[in-house]
Amino acid sequence: MRGEPASAAVWTVPNLLSLARLALSIAVFVLIKQRADLAATAVFLMASATDWVDGWYARRFGQVSRLGRIFDPLVDKVLVCGAVILVAEDAGPLFPWMAVVIVARELVVTAIRAEMERSGTDFSAGGSGKLKMLLQCAAVALVLTARAWPAYAIGGIPLTAFASWAAWAAIVATAWSGLEYLWQARSLVR
Repeated sequence: MRGEPASAAVWTVPNLLSLARLALSIAVFVLIKQRADLAATAVFLMASATDWVDGWYARRFGQVSRLGRIFDPLVDKVLVCGAVILVAEDAGPLFPWMAVVIVARELVVTAIRAEMERSGTDFSAGGSGKLKMLLQCAAVALVLTARAWPAYAIGGIPLTAFASWAAWAAIVATAWSGLEYLWQARSLVR
């Protein structure tokens, strides 16, 4: 939604989808704690999909709002950070230090975004942020699926290997997009 004028509207379809994603996040956390990994995966993927739908809808139907530009990424962070933290409680392939990297990046970018938006500068997600979100979601979904089916393999490669590769890709994308956002916000330091 970069560069699009934002309205003051609150009860838009995209904002309601973000609210639904927040409710689905809570369901994901409960399912992860109950070790209902396949159900957690399904609800997590549904919640993740609403992120794409609300962004598309906001642009397509001109419902970009100031609230949405803050609320949407905040809810994304609740969903992903909460899931990563809960999944990282178990040993690999998403390790606790990876959760710390993801959460730290999200907190820093959220603070930068709030300051940029306060100063009237649009700081919507760019390409690297969207790729980061995609890879983080893939990592969480694959880790949960691998927990449910530990012996499952695709082409002779264990699903846990795919989950590990996705976790590492998510960490690299997380660090890269964090550095990119810091570079974009360098004017705040001046």
